[in-house]
Amino acid sequence: MGEVRNRRVGTILLAGLSGLALGVGCRPVTTRPPFPPVPEAASSEIRLPPAEAARLLGEAFRAESIPATRVELRDSWLESGWFVAATGQPAGHHRPIGPAIVRVRAWADFTHPGFCKVAVETVYRPVADPSLPQRELDRQVPRDHPVAIKVRATLQDLVKRYGGPPQPAQTPTAAPEGEPGNAPQYEQPEEPSDTTTDQSP
Repeated sequence: MGEVRNRRVGTILLAGLSGLALGVGCRPVTTRPPFPPVPEAASSEIRLPPAEAARLLGEAFRAESIPATRVELRDSWLESGWFVAATGQPAGHHRPIGPAIVRVRAWADFTHPGFCKVAVETVYRPVADPSLPQRELDRQVPRDHPVAIKVRATLQDLVKRYGGPPQPAQTPTAAPEGEPGNAPQYEQPEEPSDTTTDQSP
């Protein structure tokens, strides 16, 4: 009896471990945030692979005092912590409330071979509300915000340096066929007139 019970327990345990392993194996592993960019995020299509776009964007942001503290090349995205918009310095112990303290995140996603779409959000939190999930408090800054202007300028610079979206393929246009009854009319040449004069006496 005890042997049967032990065998049953072992079978259940093995099944549970197999299911756990299968679940872990099927679960996609990514370092990306579990949410997309805010709808108002700036975006551009650039002639770069996603990982290269993320790398170059991180370097360009740091040069513009946008502290990209995390750049994940494998998953093609980056983010800063909360920082003071006027100085680029970390917010530290300051609560991220109001547009003076912002955070930048960028995603680079494949579109065509050799191209990707880069979306960059610059968000702030207008209020602190512990009853809501933190992501629901994020708002895109206005277009004239200093950091938003830097972000758009950085994207435009990458487009100028590496190229923008691919041009649509040009397909030859077939000449329209003539409709019945609308065929061009050609004039019949006139018969030469007889200008010979009768000179008989």
